[in-house]
Amino acid sequence: MLAEMIAEYSPDVIVSSSEPKAVETAQIVANHLNHASQIIDGLHEHDRSNVEWQSEEQFEVQVAEFFRQPQALVMGKETATQAYERFAQAVAFVIEVYPHSNIVVVAHGTVITLLIARAVGLEPFGFWKRLGLPSFVVLSLPKMKWVAAVENIEDKRE
Repeated sequence: MLAEMIAEYSPDVIVSSSEPKAVETAQIVANHLNHASQIIDGLHEHDRSNVEWQSEEQFEVQVAEFFRQPQALVMGKETATQAYERFAQAVAFVIEVYPHSNIVVVAHGTVITLLIARAVGLEPFGFWKRLGLPSFVVLSLPKMKWVAAVENIEDKRE
């Protein structure tokens, strides 16, 4: 279902973070489109490897604060600003390498939210809460204008 929805935008390049769920998603999309996928450094999720498990409610409170105070180290090992800058640099690199391509970037909700919120002026926490697994956002280049978002893709497999 996801690959078919993305195919509508005729992607030629599929990149992902090195995290297993992103690599797997990129490979599914790439196989469906008869393309290869590649891993790009810097596309990983906000680094919260030092955060212990917490309830969904506790986690959401911290994420809301993370977006509200982008310069502060609220949770994890990087601030929202640091995560945004790393992710934005990685996306800019991909765009520079493939300037005339339709690009699929398979990444993670928090860093995608940071990029989208700044690019199109959305309130980040509300957008982040709407993202389902999987979801995708389409932006046009070079100005990263909003084209479309599919925030919750339902799996119709039985």
